[in-house]
Amino acid sequence: MDRFSLDGKVIVVTGAAGILGSRFCDALLEYGAQVIGLDSNSQALTELTKRQLSTRLTTYCVDIRDREALRLVHDAVFEQFGRIDGLLNNAATKSENFFEPFETFPLEDWDHVMSVNLKGAFVCCQEFGGRMALQGYGSIVNVLSIYGIVAPDQRIYEGSEYLGRAINTPAVYSASKAGLWGLTSYLSSYWGSRHVRVNALTPGGIQSGQNQVFVDRYSQRVPFGCMGQADDLVGALIYLLSDAAGYVTGQNIVVDGGLTVW
Repeated sequence: MDRFSLDGKVIVVTGAAGILGSRFCDALLEYGAQVIGLDSNSQALTELTKRQLSTRLTTYCVDIRDREALRLVHDAVFEQFGRIDGLLNNAATKSENFFEPFETFPLEDWDHVMSVNLKGAFVCCQEFGGRMALQGYGSIVNVLSIYGIVAPDQRIYEGSEYLGRAINTPAVYSASKAGLWGLTSYLSSYWGSRHVRVNALTPGGIQSGQNQVFVDRYSQRVPFGCMGQADDLVGALIYLLSDAAGYVTGQNIVVDGGLTVW
């Protein structure tokens, strides 16, 4: 069981103050990691640190698309700890017109979402993954989406809402997450000889404020008959970042209650 421990491991988490990110930080701290939480939302980061009150949590308010800002974070982390053991690329965003129909989806919104979901992960891999390659070890986990590997069922969205707003899954979200899987595969081969493991964690639908119409329709698509919870992702995440997955790279662990079986 010691192989699942993260004691002493220095792990960088992007999107650390979000719905999934904050739960991931909780889990990493529980398993003994030194967590470096990055997020562009300073208020949410403050709330995270107040709730955790852990000396093993360090946070930085930073835009992950900003290479120079990330470099400063990298330098500070390396100066303090002397290494970086893991990177969890979890950050993702929605744009102002995120739920606009495909035919009228603005290019500005496409560029904004891509810049965070894919470009941001790319820059983080360059900055922190490059350090792991120099060390000769490390683990990168990229958080994908079920809709990066299969298409959304458009039938579930009529009457569906998220926090009171009509929703759909836009093409840019699927494309950005599919691109992140491509980056995962590429880097697992590129850094394989340096013993840097690069894997993906793919959540199915996670219940987080959708209305009952959406929950019911989505759940009908799942063999388990329900949506997932953030806690359902923790086991796979700890495994991928720990020494228990020491010979695992280039893989995608799908946590979806069986949705993709059908």
